[in-house]
Amino acid sequence: MSLVEHIHWLGHDSFRIDGPVTIYVDPWKLPAGAPRADLILITHDHFDHCSPDDVKKISKADTVVVTIAAAAGKLKGDVRVVKPGDKLTVKGISIEAVPAYNTNKDFHPKKAGHVGFIFTVEGQRIYHAGDTDFIPEMKGLQVDIALLPVSGTYVMTADEAVQAAQAINPQTAIPMHYGEIVGDQADAEHFRKLYKGETIILPLEK
Repeated sequence: MSLVEHIHWLGHDSFRIDGPVTIYVDPWKLPAGAPRADLILITHDHFDHCSPDDVKKISKADTVVVTIAAAAGKLKGDVRVVKPGDKLTVKGISIEAVPAYNTNKDFHPKKAGHVGFIFTVEGQRIYHAGDTDFIPEMKGLQVDIALLPVSGTYVMTADEAVQAAQAINPQTAIPMHYGEIVGDQADAEHFRKLYKGETIILPLEK
């Protein structure tokens, strides 16, 4: 059974995955009363990905945050610092921090050490690419579900995201990074039209 039905898109790059533990990635602009998190993954320190107010909103006594050093300095609580290439297990969830960077723009330079995450939930590997272009490190990633930015400007375009999806070859691709700041539904639709594999455009949940 696919985990897609348990993946909730909360806008932009923000997701909640409901499984044995409740996982958030890049929580931002969350509504009051959002479910509390067991695990929070934060890809980098930009305000629309690392939001201390939102982290506080969904944190409980034993919530663990995994992020890079530049974001960790903004946060309180049980924060585990990672860099590209690191692997760890938190609350039974295996996590890999993978590179995320721009190749033809300077918003997310490789030297900044921003990350995407591959994490395993109930046997399925979910890849949240973070803010990135199509980079060589994506080739050969073994993942079941890939959450890929499609809006261009700060990240790869929908056309470039198709190239990334073809290189990764997940069972399911889910477009993200649109609807806030830059990009819109048309970018997600363009990706789905061009990519020959399974694409699911998740409804926005708020």
